[in-house]
Amino acid sequence: MTIEEAVKKYSPMLYRICVVMLGNEADAQDAVQDTFCKYLGHAGKFRDEEHEKAWLIKVAQNRCRDLRRFHLRHPQAELSEVCASYENPEYSEVLAELVALPMPVKAAVYLHYIEGYKTTEVSEMLGISANAVKKRLQRGRQLLRIRLEENG
Repeated sequence: MTIEEAVKKYSPMLYRICVVMLGNEADAQDAVQDTFCKYLGHAGKFRDEEHEKAWLIKVAQNRCRDLRRFHLRHPQAELSEVCASYENPEYSEVLAELVALPMPVKAAVYLHYIEGYKTTEVSEMLGISANAVKKRLQRGRQLLRIRLEENG
């Protein structure tokens, strides 16, 4: 697959993942761009398209983690900016709560519930066991339930 094809195919998904993980459009754009820069420099071969997609998601997640470390010392973006960047308005309340989750839980919950990946696929993408994914999903549901009950 050429870089142009990969950018067209995976940019929207990577962008949504990065916006949710970072809570900031500009940083999400930077993370996606950095992900494709690493893709250009990737010397290895991918087994198939799913392996390539999982690799891109993992690189984007790592870049988001690096940016989050930097932003711990800087103010966060407004939540309305995050919700407005998502194409489907019915997700805005869920995304608002999802942004507030801890990073490891957030990644698993987003990939499973928003992007629709199975537990085993999420475990491969994040490089953790399926049981760890299930535990993160359980924690995410608990945290979301608590937050939604507090907000009415």
